[in-house]
Amino acid sequence: MDLPSLAFFLLETKFRQVTIIGLVVGSLYALVAIGFVLIYKASQVVNFAQGEFVMLGGFLIVAMVTNYHLPLAVAFPLTLVVGALLGFAIERGMLRPLIGKPLVAVVMATIGLAQVIRGAVAVLWDPTTKAVPRVSIGPIKPFSTETITILDTPIAQIDLWSLAFAVLFIVVLTLFFKYTRTGIAMQAVADDQQAAMAMGISVRRVFAISWAIALLVASVGGIMWGARQGVDLNLAFLGLLVFPVVILGGLESLTGAIVGGVIIGLIQNFTGAYINPSLQEAGYGGGFEFVVPFLVLIVILMLRPHGLFGREHIERV
Repeated sequence: MDLPSLAFFLLETKFRQVTIIGLVVGSLYALVAIGFVLIYKASQVVNFAQGEFVMLGGFLIVAMVTNYHLPLAVAFPLTLVVGALLGFAIERGMLRPLIGKPLVAVVMATIGLAQVIRGAVAVLWDPTTKAVPRVSIGPIKPFSTETITILDTPIAQIDLWSLAFAVLFIVVLTLFFKYTRTGIAMQAVADDQQAAMAMGISVRRVFAISWAIALLVASVGGIMWGARQGVDLNLAFLGLLVFPVVILGGLESLTGAIVGGVIIGLIQNFTGAYINPSLQEAGYGGGFEFVVPFLVLIVILMLRPHGLFGREHIERV
C-alpha cells in the first residue's frame, strides 16, 4: 500500500468508526479483565465464573428498571452494590472454606458457581434476550442509540457512554490501588502474602475485597454491554473473551489487563470490519472476529506465556 492510499485509508470515516468502536469494546474487556486479574493476584484463583457475573449484572439492571420500576439513578448504583455484596458472600461462603485445598478443587468450584448462576438466572428471569430500557438520568441518556457526530464520524451515544464509564472506573481503581491504604494492602498481598501477614495485613479481608471489586466491575461491564447488544445467557461469553485479554496482558498485571483489552478490542473489530467481508465474498462463513482473540491467546502462550506485562516465575527443580 503506497503512502497516499494509506493516508486515505486512515482518514476514511469507516476506519475512524471502527477504531472508536474497538476502543469501546476494548475498554469493556479491560474492565472485566481487571476483576479477573484482581482475584488471581490476591488468591491465585482462576475465576471461570467472571462471565456469569457480567451476565448477572445485565439481568439485574433490566429487572430493577423494568420489573421494579426504579429510576436509572437508583438502579445503576444499586446493581453495583448488589454485585459487590454478592462478591463478599461468595468469598466468605464458598472460597474461604476451600483455603488450603488443592487448586483444582477451587477451579472446579468456580466452574460449578458459573453453572449455578446460569441456572438461577434462567429460573428467576425469562432467559430470552431482553433490551435494557432506554431510560435516562435527567438530560443524560447513557443507553440511547441515537448517534452524534465526532470528527465527521457518527457514533452512538451508548458507545460513548460505555467508553466513558469504563475509563472512569479504570481511573478510579488505579487511584484506589495507588493512594488508599486498602489498595496498597491489596497490592502487598498480591506481591507476597507471607510478608503482608507479617505486617499485620488481613489477607482474608483482602480476598473478600478483591471478590467484591471483581463483581462490581463485572456488573458495570454487564450493564453497558447488555445495553449495547441486549441481555441474555450468551452475555456470559464475554467472560470467555476476557481470557485472551488477561493472557496477552499478563495474569497478574492490571496494566496488562487494560492494554490487552484495548488490543483485543481493536483486533476484533478490525477483523470484523475488513477481513470478514472478504472471507464471505470468497464463500466462507463469517464470525472470524470471535476466533482471532483465541488465535492471539495461543500465539502468546507459545511465545510469551507470562504475557506482555506479567512476571516470569522461575522455579528451582
